Amino acid sequence: MRNMPASGNIARNTIAMVLAGGKGERLSPITTGRPKPAVPFGGKYKIIDFVLSNLFNSGIRKAYILTQYQAYSLNKHIKESWGKWAGLGEFFDTISPETTNIGEQWYKGTADAIYQNLRFIEPSDADFVVLFSGDHIYKMDIAQMMEYHRTNKADLTIAALEVSPADAARLGVLSVDEDLKVTSFQEKPNQPPRVPGRDTCFASMGNYIFSAKKLIDILKKGKRRYDDLDFGKHVIPMMLEEGHRIFAYSFFDNQVPGMGPNERGYWKDVGTIDSYYEANMDLISVSPQLNLYNYSWPILTNQGNLPPAKTVFDDENRRGSNLDSLVCGGCITSGAAVRRSILGPSCKVHSYAQVEDSILFENVQIGRRAKIRKAIIDENIFIPEGMEIGFDPEADRERGCIVTESGIVMVTK
Repeated sequence: MRNMPASGNIARNTIAMVLAGGKGERLSPITTGRPKPAVPFGGKYKIIDFVLSNLFNSGIRKAYILTQYQAYSLNKHIKESWGKWAGLGEFFDTISPETTNIGEQWYKGTADAIYQNLRFIEPSDADFVVLFSGDHIYKMDIAQMMEYHRTNKADLTIAALEVSPADAARLGVLSVDEDLKVTSFQEKPNQPPRVPGRDTCFASMGNYIFSAKKLIDILKKGKRRYDDLDFGKHVIPMMLEEGHRIFAYSFFDNQVPGMGPNERGYWKDVGTIDSYYEANMDLISVSPQLNLYNYSWPILTNQGNLPPAKTVFDDENRRGSNLDSLVCGGCITSGAAVRRSILGPSCKVHSYAQVEDSILFENVQIGRRAKIRKAIIDENIFIPEGMEIGFDPEADRERGCIVTESGIVMVTK
């Protein structure tokens, strides 16, 4: 494994706070019983593995993961994988809202979540605090963004996506000068400001680098004014009012080791069933925008102690085959056909069954002669012998499945 250290002492003087408490309501029912960062992606991974891998590969090894909604599965995943990879003075630790002498309450906004956990930042010797969201899919060398922050002597640096004006109207948009210094911030503007010299706009990714002292100071000021303290609504406007040095960092300029030209700028929110399905299915294409086989920038996760995947039987009418698919450890395709699909760990597809254009979570079993098409099947589900899913939308709805407008069938318990 090749890890790219951050420049100089930046990484050693940095604390990361990862916001990972989101419900992911638009991903329901996948997020029933788990937060969005704990949703499986690409078979073996969880969504949060992407931001944590970015931190780890960038040399940042002091990270608090702020959990909240249905936190058990996410806390367990962090403990069993990330928690045991830290070394001396390093940590990947989860924090959930607690009862204090101030009261008992959940986080009321993104900045409020950090404010409630300032006790982890204030006594540290950190010069910088990296604040990243835990529910997006992308690769990023955060060390490059930190060097940009330090070079600009910035108080705050905001990672920004370059998007079309039409897309910008749905997002938080940064107005910048020719040096990419931020001059204003607007949520969902009717006429989004353009990047100087281009017909594009800078949308905030919700990923920030703060100078630690500035962060502590502005959060304390903000909390006196806003109970539901939020970075986009309150903190950034306050810092602009006070004349702080705020810069936009173009995500497209970031390049991780081993990245191909078609991967630059890849970032997915996977906030809906359709976008989640499409991002997963892109992984099985010949040249996906997100390359999971780049060993210079690995996506890390809890590997588990599973045997290799295998196929069974090679008879003319009973042949186990996995074609154009991602198949995780512990899977057995027994005299069945799997095409253009993703099989999570420990799945079993029984004889004469067919699985096409589908995503199976962990420990799914497909019964004999069952036919599955364009479906997402939640973990630990057994599909009975002969059942057909994805062929008759009305029949799928009658058995309790959700069917999207594009025809994706969501099968949950």
